Amino acid sequence: MEDSQKDIVILAVETSCDETAAAVVRNGREVLSNVISSQIALHTLYGGVVPEIASRSHIEKINQVIEEALLEAHMDLPDMDAVAVTYGPGLVGALLVGVAEAKAIAYGAGKPLIGVHHIEGHISANYIENKELEPPFLCLVVSGGHTHLVKVADYGSYEILGRTRDDAAGEAFDKVARAIGLGYPGGPKIEEASRAGDPRAIAFPRAKVAENAYDFSFSGVKSAVLNYINGCRMKGISIVEADIAASFQKAVTDVLIEHSMMAADESGIKKFAIAGGVASNGTLREGMRKACEERGLAFFHPSPIFCTDNAAMIGAAAYYEYLAGRRDGWDLNAVPNLKLGER
Repeated sequence: MEDSQKDIVILAVETSCDETAAAVVRNGREVLSNVISSQIALHTLYGGVVPEIASRSHIEKINQVIEEALLEAHMDLPDMDAVAVTYGPGLVGALLVGVAEAKAIAYGAGKPLIGVHHIEGHISANYIENKELEPPFLCLVVSGGHTHLVKVADYGSYEILGRTRDDAAGEAFDKVARAIGLGYPGGPKIEEASRAGDPRAIAFPRAKVAENAYDFSFSGVKSAVLNYINGCRMKGISIVEADIAASFQKAVTDVLIEHSMMAADESGIKKFAIAGGVASNGTLREGMRKACEERGLAFFHPSPIFCTDNAAMIGAAAYYEYLAGRRDGWDLNAVPNLKLGER
């Protein structure tokens, strides 16, 4: 599928939430630079991402982040074959900053523009370090805004087998972390606290969705944690935060692994990947590795730096869109609720 005659180098931009990121990627799998300016410190004050603050911060940082990415790659705009950008899903104001910037750069430099789906980017993060990975494979995308179980039929061709009916896994982590006083961001805080806890101390529920066995629901386990905490306080029982964190984390990861392996068993596909911010969770990674090993499945996962939002993954996805002939016009717009597979 790759053009062996010429390297394709893409400048990629990602501003869907609270990371301002730019990267230069060659042939979809070789990262020449990957620059991320995180806003975590700004949003920690408020216990979560404030969209208006995120948008303003992107405006302040985006030019220097792109300049740094080009500098780090020892390249300039004339060396690029295309400019790629996340255009959805995400926070509309944050997305607009990246889309406007990418359009301006592409227009000014006379380069093609490629809009990339954020979840497609997360899936494609697996191509960066796993050079041998090719479709078809199954991928579990778990992040603050998304929980999707996806069949990757081919580059750019996806079938969603299951998705969350309510809270995304990462969203549940954030809410539970806040409830037990760990703060923001929830995922790393829960994982850290759980190391000192007993994952079997409290039996939190594992929800099943009757209409689709692959779908997820995390609002019930989140509510169960809140009810448990309130119940303890009303009865004057001391709360062991580490046990709550460990038991909650196990309840969520058990469901993610169970549904994923059910899809692997029923599809017969022997390659399984994980992606998204929650994919950097050590308990999930280890549990998934063991489950894949037991079934003789090849298991793939990005390094943590490519799990959280970054532009390298957007450049990886854009390469395959470029090869497929996708080019976007200057009317490309931010689509905050963009569905995977939509154009």
